[in-house]
Amino acid sequence: MIRDTRRSFELEPFLQKPLFAHLSTQSMEGPRHSPVWFLWEEGSLWIIGTSADTFPDRIRSQPSCALGIVDYDPGSGLVLHAGFRGRAEVLPYDRERGRRLLARYLGPDQELWDPRFRGFGDGSVLIRFTPDTVVVRDQSYEVRSRE
Repeated sequence: MIRDTRRSFELEPFLQKPLFAHLSTQSMEGPRHSPVWFLWEEGSLWIIGTSADTFPDRIRSQPSCALGIVDYDPGSGLVLHAGFRGRAEVLPYDRERGRRLLARYLGPDQELWDPRFRGFGDGSVLIRFTPDTVVVRDQSYEVRSRE
């Protein structure tokens, strides 16, 4: 882990927040970017891929990729950034892990989930992203008001 000792933060609590991650992969046409939900377990970031997603095929072809997560609040000036570089692999869908991932964003009661999230499994896969390096940086700023 790479930390700026003056401008750092604790990674574990940050990764428990339901934030968007930005997955960067490579293709024959150049780099690609995919906003994704994630679950941090067993030292890896887990992501659901569906049959409509193209990033699982890119990962199968080129497993080296990067992932960034930002927690931003303009009202308070909070800007926390974690950048990951590593390798990903496409694995069979695990319904229990997928349920835990989705519950982080949609809540624990599956009956209240949007119907499109209830049927994951058929044609879905899990992406396990294992970081080689992690850059953790607090880039927050002071918010001043004119009163």
